[in-house]
Amino acid sequence: MPRVKGGPVTRRRHKKIIKLVKGQYGSRGRLWRRSNEAMLKSLFYAYRDRRTRKRDMRRLWIARINAAARSHGLTYSQFMHGLGARGIALDRKVLSDIAVRDPAAFAQLVAEAKVAVC
Repeated sequence: MPRVKGGPVTRRRHKKIIKLVKGQYGSRGRLWRRSNEAMLKSLFYAYRDRRTRKRDMRRLWIARINAAARSHGLTYSQFMHGLGARGIALDRKVLSDIAVRDPAAFAQLVAEAKVAVC
């Protein structure tokens, strides 16, 4: 059986990886070994950060709600407790959006929460 050399197949595989990391700095976008390392690392970061993004967004929403609630004289925890006691079931994403885009509606929510807390 004749020996098969893998030149074209290897070149195709290498070109595919180098195309993935096109635009990276220095040898990470040009040399095969450095490109492969960069590609593996970038895929790891993408996988990890898809989960991290959810955490970061929740932290941002809580910070916005807290700032808006404090401007009306309540802390975040008092505000959320008051909403729960009044049976107002809005998630943090929606509450944050209301706090930023519609301060008057948020003020009404704070008033409802104050009734339950006090």
